[in-house]
Amino acid sequence: MYTSETFIRVRYGETDQMGYVYYGIYAMYYEVGRVESLRQLGLTYRELEEMGVIMPVLEGKSKYHAAALYDQHLRIVTTIHEKPSVRIKFNYQIFNEDSQLIHEGETLLVFANKKTRKPCRPPEIFQKILASFFDE
Repeated sequence: MYTSETFIRVRYGETDQMGYVYYGIYAMYYEVGRVESLRQLGLTYRELEEMGVIMPVLEGKSKYHAAALYDQHLRIVTTIHEKPSVRIKFNYQIFNEDSQLIHEGETLLVFANKKTRKPCRPPEIFQKILASFFDE
């Protein structure tokens, strides 16, 4: 299992008239968690794309526990529970500045060849980097 943490502050434009984070923004927070999670592993989305691999989202799930509010400092915990193959699943927990769990989510992505758009295995370097986090 691999886990990372990323922090973000809720910006005014991400909120609705009530000052709550608009529900569609959580998918953007997942993206922040996912991108920074890979960066913390030492590999960026840009580098994956330069290796000829893209990662489109196949599924997304969200569960709201409490509202995130304008100007709150949020902690996004991103976890990969299973060793990726052609697909990779990211789980997210978002906590407010009082460490209250306010949101949970999940995205399922597929590794795809950038040219053919067909599913493929992740690059070997990606597999090597993640191998230490999973029992063989």
